[in-house]
Amino acid sequence: METYATVLSYAIPGFIGLIILESIAARLMGLNINKGMDTISSLSSGMTNTMKSLLGLSVVILSYGWMVEHFAIFEIKSTVWVYILAFIGLDFAGYWSHRFNHKINVFWNRHVVHHSSEEFNLSCALRQTISAFVGIYFFLYIPMAIIGIPAKVVALLAPIHLFSQFWYHTRIINKMGILEYILVTPSHHRVHHAINPEYIDKNLSEIFIVWDKLFGTFQEELDDVPPVYGTLKPAKTWNPVIINFMHLWSLIKDAWRTRSWWDKIRIWFMPTGWRPRDVADRYPIDTVQDVYNREKYDTQPSGALMTWSWFQLVFNNILMYYALVSFGDFAFQDIVLYLIFLFISVFAYTTLMDGHKLAIPMELVKLVMGLMLINKMGGWYELDAIFAGATYAIIAYLGISFLLTLYFSYFENRIPDREIAV
Repeated sequence: METYATVLSYAIPGFIGLIILESIAARLMGLNINKGMDTISSLSSGMTNTMKSLLGLSVVILSYGWMVEHFAIFEIKSTVWVYILAFIGLDFAGYWSHRFNHKINVFWNRHVVHHSSEEFNLSCALRQTISAFVGIYFFLYIPMAIIGIPAKVVALLAPIHLFSQFWYHTRIINKMGILEYILVTPSHHRVHHAINPEYIDKNLSEIFIVWDKLFGTFQEELDDVPPVYGTLKPAKTWNPVIINFMHLWSLIKDAWRTRSWWDKIRIWFMPTGWRPRDVADRYPIDTVQDVYNREKYDTQPSGALMTWSWFQLVFNNILMYYALVSFGDFAFQDIVLYLIFLFISVFAYTTLMDGHKLAIPMELVKLVMGLMLINKMGGWYELDAIFAGATYAIIAYLGISFLLTLYFSYFENRIPDREIAV
């Protein structure tokens, strides 16, 4: 886990730099591809995914290393061709896991956060799940294990394969000639993120577009059908934690409410969006019917709230980055408490962005926990050794954050007790 933290400490600044460059390029091209609150929500989602990874909140039913040890027919060395074959194998498995996530009701909860933005830009790529606690797709890697591809090869290539999917989440790159026939390009992925009837659930490949062409899920971006982004059941919240679990909560409610025991069982494994008829009639859900005239989620924040939300994002990212570079310097339980504090902080300020009254108690919990951590650690995790007075700055931040949450909630919240769709 310490190695993964080190990798992320290098990758995250690169992602942020590319997001800034994309925004500048889009402005020069006359494109408006970033909305403030949406971008903050996307980057905050990336934070929560990073923290979840550091906490190790995943259960692997069968590890790849175990499968190689028990299933491998051949013993092969790590040559260049093995790395190429392993990368192709990872991409093949990625296509099918992605397809299952789109097609099966309960598995959609693992992926919905990635599609929740109603914009499309590089920051959307960072909307990654925190709800996939169990590694259920181990069986997709069995063919690689039987061949005998070494575990260390897969361990090295897996993050490279994941990070290679970042660049094509953009609107500023048009079609790319011959590459359109080989790789997943921005044009292909714009189709994938669209909710137009012509586009939905298409282009599920991750690196090589050939899988979609082989298995019948390919759709070219059409000049006369501009992609409309988001989900058919809009998230209607900036809070990435809530987005990660809202589909699961909807399934739980439907399974509880339906009178049919058969429907209580099969709802989890039916096609995504399926609902028992009796529940659908009694508890209708608002979905997008006309994609070209849908109303985007917009809380219409004041300039002050927008500025404060950006500050919260930047400040909490700095705190998270400190956790990354200091991961091996503290006891694991202390790092866990640190990351729980950051989870609460992200939950609090994104709830405030929604204009929801829950922001106040969450901010109070954050204040109390922050002060308790300072008392426990004798300061803010030895940050004073790097920046003199850092602990006092953290205390000031906690107090100001709580007071401003009260101010924005009671004086600038234009829609009192705004509901968050769950």
